[in-house]
Amino acid sequence: MEYRVEELARAAGITVRTVRFYRERGLLPAPRREGRIAWYDDHHLARLRTIAALLERGHTLTGIADLATTFESGRDVGEVLGLGEPTEETPVRLSPEELADHFGDGVTPENLAAALELGYLATDGDEIVHISRRLLDASSVLVREGVPLAAVLAAAREVRAHADAMADLFATVLRTHAPASDPAKLRPLARSVVEAELSMALDRRLRPARPD
Repeated sequence: MEYRVEELARAAGITVRTVRFYRERGLLPAPRREGRIAWYDDHHLARLRTIAALLERGHTLTGIADLATTFESGRDVGEVLGLGEPTEETPVRLSPEELADHFGDGVTPENLAAALELGYLATDGDEIVHISRRLLDASSVLVREGVPLAAVLAAAREVRAHADAMADLFATVLRTHAPASDPAKLRPLARSVVEAELSMALDRRLRPARPD
């Protein structure tokens, strides 16, 4: 649908002055013009509703503008998945306000940029796509437990480097010693070894210290 500015404001539950203010702040894309008439569409209405939802969650207009700029500069989902589409991970589609529900005030331009750079988040039109349901759930729990999202992302960067090294190790072993084997067999075997070793390493580090 297309809307004149008065119709758009009414659909969004705000005033025409507010629509124009958001336009001036760069929060709302320019409308399509037909002579002296400005036509807005459902994309503009969705953006206004997102702004309202983020304001309700405590974000400022300046912060929302910065988030929008960072979001719009990110890679789209086709580019991210084209780098190596996950075969075992389930992508999750999120609206900006749903992302804020997961991570609260951790949704900052800096953290959003870090997640986009890592390839955890990508864009698809007005939606955000997280490449892994498991990673989204785990990071959400860590944030709820009090770990800052910036710390979660910093740790994820280090985990990524170690995971790449382990994947190289397993792939090299298989190609060197069992070149005729089905590479698909590597995945569950490698995961079992890594999960067991990580579990034992956590046991060693998290077990209560013995009293003297």
